[in-house]
Amino acid sequence: MREALQSGLPLKEPELVDQLLPGLEDEVLDINMVQRMTDSGRRVKFRCVVVVGNRDGYVGYAQGRDDQVGGAIQKAIEIAKLNIIDVPLGSGSWEDRPGGQNSLMRRTTGKAGSVEVELEPAPRGLGLAAAPTVRHVLELAGVQDAWTKSHGNTRTTLNLAKATYNALQNASESRTPEHTRQVRQEARE
Repeated sequence: MREALQSGLPLKEPELVDQLLPGLEDEVLDINMVQRMTDSGRRVKFRCVVVVGNRDGYVGYAQGRDDQVGGAIQKAIEIAKLNIIDVPLGSGSWEDRPGGQNSLMRRTTGKAGSVEVELEPAPRGLGLAAAPTVRHVLELAGVQDAWTKSHGNTRTTLNLAKATYNALQNASESRTPEHTRQVRQEARE
C-alpha cells in the first residue's frame, strides 16, 4: 500500500484498497438529514461522515449522500477508502524515548471551515487528550498518545473530523520526496 500511495497516482477502486489493506475498520461519525427545495417540493437526503483505518498508520475520511441512510454510509465508506493516507507514526515528544511508534513524528495543524486542529506528539502512556471526534480519527490512524487543541466552531462534527484528517495529511505530506510531489501535481493537471 505504501508503494501505491508514494507513486503519486490516485486510487480509483475501493476493492484495490481492500486487497492491499485487509484489516480496515470503519466508523460512522455523523448522520445528518439535508433538505433541498425544488419546484416539486422538498428533496430529503442523508449525509454521512465516515472514517476508515487499520489502526496501524493508514486512515481515510469521506462524506456521502444518498436517499437512504444505508446507501449514504456505503458511499462514504467507498470514498474514504479512496482517500486513504499514510500517517507517519513515531515518537516525536522530547519526553519520550526515541524509536517508538505510539505518537506522531512532529507537530501539525489542519483546517476545515472555521475549525482548526493542532496535533502534538505526546510521551508514551499519556493517551489521547482530545475531543471524541478527534479521538476516533486518531485511534483509527493508529496514534495512541497525542495532545490536541481545537479552535472555531468545533460542534460541527463534519469540519472537526475533516480538520483532523487534514492535519494528518499535512503530517504525511511533509515527508514526501520532491519527485512524488511533482508526480501528484502533474496528475492533478
